[in-house]
Amino acid sequence: MDINDLISRRVRTLREERGFSLATLADLSGVGRSTISLIERGESSATATVLDKLASALGVPLASLFEPAGEGDTAPSPVSRAAEQPVWTDPVTGYVRRNLSPAAPSPIQLVEVVFPPGQRVAFDTSTRDADIQQQVWMIEGEMDITVGDAHWHLDSGDCLAMRVDRPISFHNRGGKAARYLVALVTQANSSNRRNG
Repeated sequence: MDINDLISRRVRTLREERGFSLATLADLSGVGRSTISLIERGESSATATVLDKLASALGVPLASLFEPAGEGDTAPSPVSRAAEQPVWTDPVTGYVRRNLSPAAPSPIQLVEVVFPPGQRVAFDTSTRDADIQQQVWMIEGEMDITVGDAHWHLDSGDCLAMRVDRPISFHNRGGKAARYLVALVTQANSSNRRNG
C-alpha cells in the first residue's frame, strides 16, 4: 500500500473513531480543514509537522499514523518483515522514517529515522490523551535535540530518554546523515480530554 494511502486511511479512521468532524479536528489541531480533507483523500503529502499536529489532536503518537489497519477478523502478525515496513519521507526536509513494529498490539513502538545533514524539524507537541515516553538511540552521525528548554547533543551510541509533552526539535548540524532508533511507550492519561 502507498504510504500516503496508509496515512490517509489512518487519519480518517482515527477521526471517525473519536466522532470528530473535519471542522473539529481542524480546530483541535490548527491544521486547515481543506488540508485535512486532502490528506484523508490521499491527495496531499503532509509534512512531519502537520502530521504531528494531527496526531496530537487525535491523542495518539505520530508513529501510529503509519500503522497499517487491521485485516478484518485475521489476528495481526507478531512479525514485521523489512519489505513490508511502512517507509515515509518528509516532503520538506527529506527525513525518512520506517515503522519497524509489527501490527500485533503492543505498548512499545519502534521507528528508525534517517535524518539528512543540515535539516531541522520542530514539533509543537501539546497535551495528548496519552502519556508518551520516548527514547532516541543514535546509531550513526549526530543530532541536536531540544525538549522544552533542555538541549542535548547526541553522538553515535548516545541514548536520550524524554517525555513527549513539550515542544521538541531535531537538528542535524553534522555533515552526514544521522540514523537513529526511536522507542515509544504509550500509556493512557488518567485525565483524558473529552472528544468533541
